[in-house]
This record gives sequence, structure tokens and C-alpha cells, in this order.
Amino acid sequence: MAWDDEVENIHRDLAPFNFRIVETDKAPKEDVENAFSLFDLNYRQADRAYLEKSLGRLRYLALAERQGTTAGFALGEARVMDLPRLPGQVVNLAGICCIAPQFRRRGLFAQLEYLIFLAVEMPPHSRRLTCGRMAHPASARGLTRLPTVVPKPGLPPTPWQQEVGQAIADAYGNQKFDPQTFVCIGSGQPKG
Repeated sequence: MAWDDEVENIHRDLAPFNFRIVETDKAPKEDVENAFSLFDLNYRQADRAYLEKSLGRLRYLALAERQGTTAGFALGEARVMDLPRLPGQVVNLAGICCIAPQFRRRGLFAQLEYLIFLAVEMPPHSRRLTCGRMAHPASARGLTRLPTVVPKPGLPPTPWQQEVGQAIADAYGNQKFDPQTFVCIGSGQPKG
């Protein structure tokens, strides 16, 4: 299948959905409850305190709806950060994303995060650093195929990459960060 055909198929799959983005601190109660319902549906032992923490840390909540049903949500934001040896760097911080089972494999995850990253106009830039937190190593499997992903299996991060990783972990509010593996170790309360 050609790339153009894939893009067309994704857009065809997204046509029935309505998308909205709200600031997390101004999100209507119904939107937040819909996110919690999807979170509960997606995780066997959903820790609501983790989602509450994420809502307080990241600026935007994006929602996808279809015929009055919440199909998915994502948290995240784009911001300008002064990273080690990268002042004024545009950074995409992807947060948790949950998609209802009946709407999976349609490109909703990517579309929700994409909309979040465009929610605020960023200064002109030649590159963006895109970051994400994964609850499980299996979630990161697809990303490890990208040529620029750090860390790469079998290739330790450079000291500079470790510094940048620490700065990103700090932006996510993580207290403990392993610079060799890029694993963020939470307090356990809430998980993450």
C-alpha cells in the first residue's frame, strides 16, 4: 500500500469523529469524567490518582467523540524549554492516551496527540523534540524502530542525551530517573 493510500485511509477512519481540545485546568467536569471512564476501561487496576496527577501536570486534554460516545482522550502539550545545550527548544510532551476498544486501530492516538501539539503556536523552529511516557516497555516497542529514538536497545545514551533525558523527566514531574535506561521511577503513590 502506498503512503498516500495509508494517509487517505487514516483520514477516512477519522471522518466520523469530532475532536476537541480543552485546557486541563478549565476542562468541564463531564470531559474529565469521560476521561476517567476510559482510563478505568483501559487499565485492569486503574489508579485514578495517576490520571489526576497527569491532568495537573500537562496543559491540554484532547477528546475524540463519535455519535455522543467518547472514543478516546489524550493528555499533552508543546512548550519551549531550555534544555542542556539546546536553548529555546520546542518540546512535545505526550501524556497518557486511552482509546475505547471499539475505536482502536484507526489512528486516534496519533491524531489526538497531533492536535495537542498544535494547540499553541510555537516560535519558528527547525526541529521538535517529541517525548512520551509509557506505562510498560511494550508500549515503546514501536518507537524503538525510529532512527532518532533515545535510548536505543543495545546503544547506551551519551552523557548529553542523559542530561536532556533528565530535563524531560523533570518536566514530567518525575523525581527519580535512570539516565541509562530512561526509566522514570515513581513514588508509588500515585503510580507513575
